[in-house]
Amino acid sequence: MPADASAAPLKEALGVFAGTMSATLDSLLPRADGPEGKLFGAMRYSALGSGKFIRPYILRTAASIFDVPDTQYLRAGAAVEMVHAYSLIHDDLPAMDDDDMRRGRPSCHIEFDEATAILAGDALLTLSFEVLAGVETHPDPQVRADLVMALAARSGGDGMVGGQMIDLESEHAAVDAALIARLETMKTGALIAFSSAAGGVLGQAGGEAVNLLESFGFELGLAFQITDDLLDVEGDEEDVGKKVGKDAEAGKATFVSALGVDGARHKARQVTDRALSRLDMFGTRADELRSVAEFVLARHN
Repeated sequence: MPADASAAPLKEALGVFAGTMSATLDSLLPRADGPEGKLFGAMRYSALGSGKFIRPYILRTAASIFDVPDTQYLRAGAAVEMVHAYSLIHDDLPAMDDDDMRRGRPSCHIEFDEATAILAGDALLTLSFEVLAGVETHPDPQVRADLVMALAARSGGDGMVGGQMIDLESEHAAVDAALIARLETMKTGALIAFSSAAGGVLGQAGGEAVNLLESFGFELGLAFQITDDLLDVEGDEEDVGKKVGKDAEAGKATFVSALGVDGARHKARQVTDRALSRLDMFGTRADELRSVAEFVLARHN
């Protein structure tokens, strides 16, 4: 069966979930009126764009293993999507990756301006923690505190932000595969690791289950980023939604630059297989999460 055909049910499920996730975000994001209207408009523009919501979907799918109620995983998913949207706003700035397009339309700083984009990213980041800390996210305050702590750890200097720093410092430098793996695991894997682990935290699943889900997420995140690196070389700009070929132009350290296209593709498969092995203890209840991993590996945008 062609890969596109086998992925069709998951694509459909992601499409349905995107509508639900958009409605949740719409209800949580401030409205674009009053003196702060421009800021709120920029936040909504970036968070409610045509994203795939793959991180919230991973969170939802991990949460389904433990029968977590919809409201809880949707609020936690909204929080992680706010952090992701903030990271994209800041990544696109001229001082960072200097991208004019995101998801097939102008980046936030192009649609608005640089100062507004910076503030929109700041506001999305802080709102994410407000949402996680809300009693509607979970009735147990310890669960809410654990979620806040985990997202802070995975978003900051030891996670996503630290990975971005390594990425910037590695441009036009001789970097080995081990450092590239660290860079990509932090920059992309950390937030996906939070997403998968958060399902277990919400379900009060216990340390072993949460740790396995987190390990799954780190490895899936690395596979996700390697696939991104491949798309920058082989992808179609219209499908990807942003300019391709920028990694080589900017001298970015990627698995493609280190191992070549075939080597990077083999590495992505190897990492995905390792991620899948983390789900053995969950049996068939994790089948949908396994499908997500295969979808990430085969995606075209």
